[in-house]
Amino acid sequence: MGSWAALGWDTTPGQVFASQGSAELSRSLWNALSLLSRRRLCVVVRKELMAEAAASEELPAEEKVREMLPLPAQRPGAARPVLRGSARLFINMTLPKPPCAQFGACFYLLQEQEEEGAAAPSVSGVYFICPLSGAIVRKDQKEKQLREAIQAYFSVDPVAASIMEIHTFNRDREKVRLCVETMAKYLDNIYLHPEEEKYRKIKLQNKVFQERISCLEGTHKFFQAVGFETKTLPVPGQEATEEFYVLKEEVLSRLEELKDRKEQLLSSEPVRAQLHRQLTLFQPSAAAARFELPHDFFNLSAEELRREQRLRTEAVEKAAMLRTRAMREKEEQREMRKYNYTLLRVRFPDGYILQGTFYARESVSVLYNFVREALRDDWLPFELLGPGGLKLTDESLAFNECGLVPSALLSLAWDAAVMADVEAAAEEQRSPLRPELLARAQSLS
Repeated sequence: MGSWAALGWDTTPGQVFASQGSAELSRSLWNALSLLSRRRLCVVVRKELMAEAAASEELPAEEKVREMLPLPAQRPGAARPVLRGSARLFINMTLPKPPCAQFGACFYLLQEQEEEGAAAPSVSGVYFICPLSGAIVRKDQKEKQLREAIQAYFSVDPVAASIMEIHTFNRDREKVRLCVETMAKYLDNIYLHPEEEKYRKIKLQNKVFQERISCLEGTHKFFQAVGFETKTLPVPGQEATEEFYVLKEEVLSRLEELKDRKEQLLSSEPVRAQLHRQLTLFQPSAAAARFELPHDFFNLSAEELRREQRLRTEAVEKAAMLRTRAMREKEEQREMRKYNYTLLRVRFPDGYILQGTFYARESVSVLYNFVREALRDDWLPFELLGPGGLKLTDESLAFNECGLVPSALLSLAWDAAVMADVEAAAEEQRSPLRPELLARAQSLS
């Protein structure tokens, strides 16, 4: 596919290819057509561009499109396909001499459909592990599971559970910071001045308490768990009574414990469900580059994805405009931010394929560690090569910065000298992958 690659094009099904502007670009495009029969690609020339070409007298007007096929809807995340079947060129025309600079042509590369229908998803969805219960749940169920797990933890340690609620379910981190600092100040005053009765009472209608503490989830449970109780007390100088939190007398004998709870409150972090990698090992397969992703992998809803596809179709001419490299990179980065997750596959030299789910903003170093954990000997040196053979040497880059979203097939390359020494020392040849993974290797359909 040298001619396509030279123009910076990718053979993704449903992708629009355009050539317009320079005679050299158009010539390269038409030269590339000669590769189609060998590459088993299906090509459809858009009617309006055929008419435009005929009007420009670069093609005889009597040349007609013999057969036009609708462009199939491309599933989100579809990757470079493995095309099979005989080549089909859906234009009935004799290629002219290379067209002039004004000529524009647009081609669609289509993936031939399986007779059985749409392929099954590469994964059924994005899953998370609750760190408290160990339960594995779908993305849309993770907060519900966290709430249930934290609620259940109240029977184990009510103070710790209330702290989890404060840090986990209040989204505004600045409000949480102000809240816990104020709560810690209340506890600090009691610890430093246990003889002062005024520090052991907190007026619930106090403005600071209302604005910083009372409005946040979990705060009242915390005060009750550390030993405060609600009492209605008279207010000096007023006839009315008000509600207070009052520290129980017995807590004064456990001030060190109160101090520890204060430190726990200040140092805690939100409880986060952990992304389930869904580690899977596949046997060697020619379908390694085919991905079918569920909607869990995208920021956009199904309707937004359809609208995005429509807008892209309408923007064919815009895509062919001359843009600076900076403009292209900025647009590509904007596209990459649409993805929350990515499904990555690493193909080993023996053909086995390791698959895992990652956050789109995780760094490449996470993938290197993921691969090492799958090796029988994790010290073996290797490199990961992205699509096109590009070495992923900067492990600090995020997957979306490398264009490895929402899915990608990478290749693993061993250090040749080290592997030669390992094989020479081994009594028998064995796979570098862990035996328990090999035993569970699946077929990739």
